[in-house]
Amino acid sequence: MPTTKTSASGARLDVRKTYKLYIGGAFPRSESGRSYVVEDTSGRFLANAAHASRKDARDAVAAARKAFPGWAAKTPYNRGQVVYRVAEVLEGRREQFVDEVRRSEGITRRRAEAAVDRSVDRLVWYAGWADKVAQVVGSTNPVAGPYFDFSVPEPTGVVAVLAPQRSSLLGLVSVLAPVVVTGNTCVVTSSFERPLPAITLSEVLATSDVPGGVVNVLTGRVGDTAPWLASHMDVNAIDLVGAAGDTDHARELELAAADNLKRVIRAPDAEPDWTADPGLGRLTAFLETKTVWHPIGI
Repeated sequence: MPTTKTSASGARLDVRKTYKLYIGGAFPRSESGRSYVVEDTSGRFLANAAHASRKDARDAVAAARKAFPGWAAKTPYNRGQVVYRVAEVLEGRREQFVDEVRRSEGITRRRAEAAVDRSVDRLVWYAGWADKVAQVVGSTNPVAGPYFDFSVPEPTGVVAVLAPQRSSLLGLVSVLAPVVVTGNTCVVTSSFERPLPAITLSEVLATSDVPGGVVNVLTGRVGDTAPWLASHMDVNAIDLVGAAGDTDHARELELAAADNLKRVIRAPDAEPDWTADPGLGRLTAFLETKTVWHPIGI
């Protein structure tokens, strides 16, 4: 959001900021050189945001793929610690997030405070599941023979996430946290009209313990990057919740994703109620099951 400074006459002048993308742990400008104006719900200027291109999307996928082996190899407990640290840093910047959510979504301060607090709680909730989900969805299988047989969940890989367009922070956290806490890396396209909480969350990620490339954030029109993410052969899964209500666009993305058999969370008819109990659906959506056989006595 814009800040101010004092002119020679003593009047306060807006310092209009142009935000960048978040790719590979760094903040590059868009390859396209484009930006767009972000306004609040009353049409007042908030900031300029980078307009990501398909080249930026490819760079983000490359960064996510590079980060995947190291992130997936961390213990679930360690990943939970990292996500918990994100919650700590986010809460430390609570006032900034409250102001950005309030102005971006056109809601009261009280509702914005509730959204930010729920976002912190949602991160803590998912962090707590990091080292427990394997016990819930994994199993020891009965085998008619001298073998042990285990089913063990593993991360899918690189996940593209179309963030909700209306819920600028709580919705974003609700789709992002389950992807990374289970060992995946991701490329996130933010809300086009309400990108500031996502941009500030990028700064939180960069100043916490999240390794560069685990989360990559693109701002701009979803239509400019989503088709390339959906069809990218090095993207293993895609969450289309950001296309909620846009049936034609969602169908096109599903068809593009079919080229390399991506896992797809289909776009709902309307954006979900993010205040509801999240359940385990998004935790398990981007996990693969590996079956391990081992002879008894060896």
